[in-house]
Amino acid sequence: MGSADAVPGVSGGTIALIVGVYERLISALTELDPAVVRHLRTAHRRSGRRALARELRAMDVPFLVALGGGMATAVVVLARVVEFALEVVPGPTFAFFFGLIGASALVLARRDWLRGPRQAGAGVVGFLFAFALAGVSGGGSIPSSLPVIFVAGSVAISGMLLPGISGAFILLLLGQYETMTETLNGFVDGLLALGRNGITATLVQDGIRIAAFLSGAAVGVFTVAYVVRWALDHYRQATLVFLVSLMLGSLRLPVLEVLAVTESTATGIGTVVGAAVFGAVLVVGLDRSTADLSY
Repeated sequence: MGSADAVPGVSGGTIALIVGVYERLISALTELDPAVVRHLRTAHRRSGRRALARELRAMDVPFLVALGGGMATAVVVLARVVEFALEVVPGPTFAFFFGLIGASALVLARRDWLRGPRQAGAGVVGFLFAFALAGVSGGGSIPSSLPVIFVAGSVAISGMLLPGISGAFILLLLGQYETMTETLNGFVDGLLALGRNGITATLVQDGIRIAAFLSGAAVGVFTVAYVVRWALDHYRQATLVFLVSLMLGSLRLPVLEVLAVTESTATGIGTVVGAAVFGAVLVVGLDRSTADLSY
């Protein structure tokens, strides 16, 4: 799930479905109760520690810790790979993102959700919104301020909870993907060099950005994700059409990035086309290999 959420195109929620933990994840998140902290007052006693452990197990917190640890590990590792790719081969990297996102949208669109005017209207709104926002973020007009990072985290967390839409894709659409990738890598490097360099201003700045993002994600789990789940419960087809249309409209962003850095030569064009095809093949292969699974 962490690998999927680190790369725009494939949803961590989709991976959760594939490996059979999606319903358990949603159940565990909705069962979280902050009132469990009351047991910390008696944690110095054996009975208090037992009561705390019992409630944590009842909320399936050990499962969330194991899953979250695996996701965090994958995100940290892949963030460095993605940052390197964006610096060395930005054109093919954004073309790869284009293939992932485009194929994901088409795979979802085949499920015949566009059945009436309500769905058509949701599709038009989603496409135009994403198309306009992709133009703004592609032009670098969205600042990476702490409030923007907070909002990005609160919305991107939905990509972990919703099969079909990627959290990294949302960050890309909001113009924060490269910023947060570089911030995470810089923070990890700063922690590794803590014994040699001590606490630097860069480490503190990166830590504040990550804290803002994680705070937004925590808020998003209990707000944005619940709103989207309500929309799926009451207007499922229109909501799914809206999400797919967001992905289609957002394709403007990788196209702008590819055109900005790709040379108009046979080699340059062939490279980006090949990268896009490779991304699309990965998604189509994933879809076909899991077509016979039921949940």
